[in-house]
Amino acid sequence: MKQILMEPKVIENQENKTEKIVKKDPKEEKPAIKEKSLNDLPGVGPATIEKLESVGYNDLMSVAVATPGELIDATGMVQAAAKKIIAVARSSLEMGFESGEDILKKRENVIKISTGSKSFDVLVGGGFESAALTECYGEFGSGKTQIGHILAVNCQKQFPGSTVVYIDTENTFRPERIEQLAKSVDLDPMEVLKNIKIAKAFNTDHQMLLGEKVEDLIKKKGLDVKLVIVDSLTAHFRAEYIGRGTLAERQQKLNRHMRDLAKLAQVHNVCIYVTNQVMAKPDMFFGDPTQPIGGHIVGHASTFRLYLRKGKKGSRVAKLVDSPNLPEGECSFYVETSGLKDIK
Repeated sequence: MKQILMEPKVIENQENKTEKIVKKDPKEEKPAIKEKSLNDLPGVGPATIEKLESVGYNDLMSVAVATPGELIDATGMVQAAAKKIIAVARSSLEMGFESGEDILKKRENVIKISTGSKSFDVLVGGGFESAALTECYGEFGSGKTQIGHILAVNCQKQFPGSTVVYIDTENTFRPERIEQLAKSVDLDPMEVLKNIKIAKAFNTDHQMLLGEKVEDLIKKKGLDVKLVIVDSLTAHFRAEYIGRGTLAERQQKLNRHMRDLAKLAQVHNVCIYVTNQVMAKPDMFFGDPTQPIGGHIVGHASTFRLYLRKGKKGSRVAKLVDSPNLPEGECSFYVETSGLKDIK
């Protein structure tokens, strides 16, 4: 009888031992790798971190690509300290040279947003691409704003659930137009409008601030931003800075704004589409006197540059003026209620 009573106790002890072994499995106790943050920078305390974050330096990458002067303006630290934390941020991220093969692999993540016109898409290499800044300039009524509205809808057609940011400086955004375009591609207009975040900029400082705030939408709110539209890029700069005496200050400010947009495109793989105003050069006796605002600053900062003009019988003509990898060319199309239509 004693042996019969002892057997269940032995089995019970063996089961308990097995349970204990499972709980002490070393695989479950591996420490998680901690991602480095601003707290890991030498000599940077809570007050300095607060100052950095208030002006958009939220992670090591933003510090690594900053200049000492920018950090000094933001925090009031001395130049030696600014250079030191930039160097530490760069070494932590292992920033350096990459092979062409690595860049080619990264290019596989580039997306291309269709214009809806086959000839236009062919002109720009398959669509407006991400990780790049595309500028369209032309006179009023040439179709710049229409293309912005069309891209906002087509982006959501290609990438359901994505977000479009529209920075409006000339009061050109029209939800009614979005409704028309959404219906033409079988999308719910209300859902499309819900995924477009519009902000009206009232001056150059406000416009630049809104450009910086896009990163907060991506990082803090977790939105899948695929497209940022600025319509137009130069309207406020043109109005606020008048005369040759303010030209240098205007160009420096415009250069910084475009650099911030280009960095946003590169870091977060976002397509940036900006429209630009034009001016006429009365001293030109031959050729097209239409010239874009912003001079060489805007021209060099843009990855792709398109010139839009009015064509025959209500058509529009797009000319690819500058591109890092595509040949110059032109295409013609009509702007209709349903979007862009190719000329047969």
